[in-house]
Amino acid sequence: MQLDSSHNRFTVLLADEPDGSPLTVRRLLEPQGIITLVARTGREALEMVQSQQVHVVVLDVQMPQIGGMQAIKLMREVVKNPPPAILLADRLSNNLLREALTMDVFSVIPKPIDMDRLLDAIARVLRRYYESRWPVPN
Repeated sequence: MQLDSSHNRFTVLLADEPDGSPLTVRRLLEPQGIITLVARTGREALEMVQSQQVHVVVLDVQMPQIGGMQAIKLMREVVKNPPPAILLADRLSNNLLREALTMDVFSVIPKPIDMDRLLDAIARVLRRYYESRWPVPN
């Protein structure tokens, strides 16, 4: 796997509709030393996870080309150690939540995005999966 020069920093991939929320999340995370990558489609997100170190992916259920759930399925098939995933959804249905549970999705967050809720989910991923390995001084 190819790593960028700041591979010791926690990296979040935001794959969402172009409504401005990825830029808002980026402005909140980057001052904390977190690298944020932005993908506009599920396919682009999949390609980024395959080529870069990503610690958590935040995916919209409905994205161009392939949706968030399908992108997670493909990541699990083609990436050796896929990162934990957080899903964003316009509507939370029992079917969606059930499918997310079977896919071991870390969290499902309703849209419009509550930034505090999203940041809390990212912080919980950090504690659960990476607590003993981050932050690492540059």
